[in-house]
Amino acid sequence: MDTQNPNAHSYAQTRGTGKKHPLRHTRSTAHPSGITHEVTRHTSRFTVVGNHLAQHPELSGLAIGLGVHIQSLPTGARADIKTLAARFPEGPTRIAAALRELEAHGYLRRTRERTESGRIVTRTVSCNQPGRHGETPDEPRRPARRAPEQQGPQRPQQKPSRRALPAVPKPAYASASLLRTAVDVLTGLRREDPRLLLSATDAEHLAPGVAAWLERDLTPTAVRHALTTNLPREDLRRPAALLAHRLTAQLPPLPPYRAPEPALSVRHPLRNCDSCDRAFRGPESSLCRACTSEGRSLGTHSATDAVRAT
Repeated sequence: MDTQNPNAHSYAQTRGTGKKHPLRHTRSTAHPSGITHEVTRHTSRFTVVGNHLAQHPELSGLAIGLGVHIQSLPTGARADIKTLAARFPEGPTRIAAALRELEAHGYLRRTRERTESGRIVTRTVSCNQPGRHGETPDEPRRPARRAPEQQGPQRPQQKPSRRALPAVPKPAYASASLLRTAVDVLTGLRREDPRLLLSATDAEHLAPGVAAWLERDLTPTAVRHALTTNLPREDLRRPAALLAHRLTAQLPPLPPYRAPEPALSVRHPLRNCDSCDRAFRGPESSLCRACTSEGRSLGTHSATDAVRAT
């Protein structure tokens, strides 16, 4: 890496004698404290990096290091989160945060495009000089101000409306307990992947979709596994939209209908009729069905009373 350092001396006309290297600056007596540069000019395999990146006052050390590394890569090299996390000891979360810093300050542009096969890929563009027309990276371009006679009444700036989340399936019977279980499933997704941290508004929108899954005889663990398996490697800009798509596209079918089992008939013990002395099965009764019907048709129970009297 060959950088322009304002503190380093020029060696264009310096020639050493004896064992002193002509292109090596040793200890400086003018600056007894602080850093001392020992510079050797590169003739091959080096990258020119601006001090606006190497000494950026707002970027973190990891972001500066990744910015220098990405600028040193050849065209066509992979610079996604997975590849960088395999190259450096920092994890994917810190790598993604550093890339967002570079993107915010103009050193990186990432766009998602759909290939001819239908696959969505991320295109990464590295910028060694953010800005244009002589602007520095830390000076954002301001729109030209209109003349006073052309300025109309100032209107309050309105934030662009956020795109609504996709619709999710609805359960047939949205009970309070079922929706409460669905919200618990959604709030627990961040334990599986920190990128799935949802707001209260997003969880309220997605809860009916999770309830529709639970209504199909799925356990909360099975729903959680379906929503967190095979997630994209890159940073999730809007995790709620991804979950809404999965809840709709991967909705399982309704379970097969099962007819309720018929109730088992009660088998009563054998008894002897008090009237005809016949054996019959029935509840606690002293007469069989025939004697009971006969007594009802005659309107009297004289035979039964006579038997009881004896």
